[in-house]
Amino acid sequence: MTDPTIPPALTHGAYEISTDPGRLDRVRIHHWLSTDAYWALGRPRDTQDRAIDGSLNFAAYHRGTGEIAAYARVVTDHVTFAWLCDVYVDRPARGTGLGTALVTAVRDHLEPYGLRRIMLATADAHGVYEKVGFESLGNPDKWMVLGAH
Repeated sequence: MTDPTIPPALTHGAYEISTDPGRLDRVRIHHWLSTDAYWALGRPRDTQDRAIDGSLNFAAYHRGTGEIAAYARVVTDHVTFAWLCDVYVDRPARGTGLGTALVTAVRDHLEPYGLRRIMLATADAHGVYEKVGFESLGNPDKWMVLGAH
């Protein structure tokens, strides 16, 4: 899913950030998430592909090689709510600000929709998201979940 009113690519240093689903390296994304992301370890490839197909996808590509260097996806109704998930930066690209740039691109892409809330969950990257404006929940006791914790 792409929105033609938003520029298709932004740049950050040696990287280009795009929402073009045709550019995604699904094999690499699956490998990253299923083997190195604590929240998706062991995720089957068909599950990852269905998640990609049902989401707004963002990826950063090295401008010299075209190789994917980071990925994020958003589940949204484009009206009131969005869930940012599966944010992953390839290990060699970490520490370059690419994660912050990717999350900034997501935020800026969603801004025109006037969403009431964009949510995410993280165990270890609070600083990255705080740089972009995310905050801890003020009243986490109001939130509930159905499913495995």
